[in-house]
Amino acid sequence: MLETAIVGSLPKPSWLAQPGLRAAWQSSGEELRAAQDEAVREAIRAQEEAGLDVVTDGELRRRHYIGGFLDGLTGIDQERTAKKQTRGGRYAESMDVPRIVGDVQRRGPILVEACRFARALTTRRLKVTLPGPMTMADDVADDHYGVGHQALAMRFAAVLNAEARDLADAGADIVQFDEPCFNVFVEEVERWGIEALERCMDGVRATKAVHICYGYGTPLVLAWKSKNTSWGHYGATLPLLAQSSVDQISVECAASGVDPSVLRAAGSKDVAVGVIDVGSEEVEAPEIVAARIRRALEHVPAERLKPSTDCGLVPRTAAAARGKMRALAAGAAIVRSEVMASLTPQRQL
Repeated sequence: MLETAIVGSLPKPSWLAQPGLRAAWQSSGEELRAAQDEAVREAIRAQEEAGLDVVTDGELRRRHYIGGFLDGLTGIDQERTAKKQTRGGRYAESMDVPRIVGDVQRRGPILVEACRFARALTTRRLKVTLPGPMTMADDVADDHYGVGHQALAMRFAAVLNAEARDLADAGADIVQFDEPCFNVFVEEVERWGIEALERCMDGVRATKAVHICYGYGTPLVLAWKSKNTSWGHYGATLPLLAQSSVDQISVECAASGVDPSVLRAAGSKDVAVGVIDVGSEEVEAPEIVAARIRRALEHVPAERLKPSTDCGLVPRTAAAARGKMRALAAGAAIVRSEVMASLTPQRQL
């Protein structure tokens, strides 16, 4: 009940990578591998010490949640990038994106070795995150196939499905697909986005999750949020996901203008609700987190509600990330105690 977890990413230590979402590594070769191993050990230890029920490796072996997966594919050029409008131009007119220059296939399992390493470090439930197919298609320029986003997403879905199956076999309890584009291209979600997600999840023997948010807590995203007045995207996507084979839906509620009542549209699915703002260094008091959880509980029963962060913590400082994880666990503990007390019959005199 009220199982806690972060969405996936944590800030990289300065001795591992330079600052920034796509920052360069501070070393290479075996030295980099050893540094990543130590960073993952610290990340899992920090999550356990904070009291989280589900842990991740912090995505600390990936420079970026999409680019890190693209590193394991053929036919991708991440050095000679192209300009492209992504996310419908929501955050910027155009961005530098990797190019598809040849046939896209896995060279082999991409995150499986990292999954096994993390699995050996903890007895808690382990989540591994993957970029979703719609978001991957939006984040690349196609200089090879000459097809649209739908066809690209379906091609990526086949690759992601193979990886997700391998991750489940390697010990991942939860395989999560990150699809921020589901909050941008709402009509496409209905036309083909759910189909692409289903292809990713087919035959995956783990809890299948999808994360849909309004972006990292970066200046570009925060600037857009401060001006945005329409927060009705979940009202369109959650009913579709309620009819899908996904097990868990992760949504942002702490720092957005989303009305928690929309969570009812998730039907019988588990809901990982964001109760931690990842766009600020300010660490929430546990009582604030508890209040956010209580609001969500008005619409989702405790056995299906999973308190979480809004998005990844990678843009935050290490101190803020640790503080926010502790606040998440403490806030959930407050409400868990309240729910348990309400379920305990009063002793008869």
